[in-house]
Amino acid sequence: MKTAMRAQDKARLGVIRLMLAAIKQIEIDKRIELDDTEILAVLDKMLKQRRESIIQYEKGNRQDLADQEKFEIDLIQTYMPSQLTESEIKQLISEAIAESGAKTQQEMGKVMAILKPKMQGRADMSLVSSQIKQQLS
Repeated sequence: MKTAMRAQDKARLGVIRLMLAAIKQIEIDKRIELDDTEILAVLDKMLKQRRESIIQYEKGNRQDLADQEKFEIDLIQTYMPSQLTESEIKQLISEAIAESGAKTQQEMGKVMAILKPKMQGRADMSLVSSQIKQQLS
């Protein structure tokens, strides 16, 4: 934040302040101090919201707003851990299915419970969910 302030990079500073405000809001609401895992969950939620906004803005022919959301996504992702590769995701899913003993899609919750802490912020959980469904069917 200080670097952005010194460089007078108002766009970057605005996004950093949004992230800090979202984290502080949850800390105040729950009266706790968030750990790294919970902060990643907050940032992941912010990324998901921005991806959904981009789709809506592009449908409404508002490319200027979609570009702003893309800029925010790029900046937020710099504070996230590196993304998992496709093969790493498949391997983790296979291990979680074996560990949980899940055989049907009804038992998908068990697999997600194992995977979520390992993948939070490192993979799009909606894509992971669809891959789990494929493997369980």
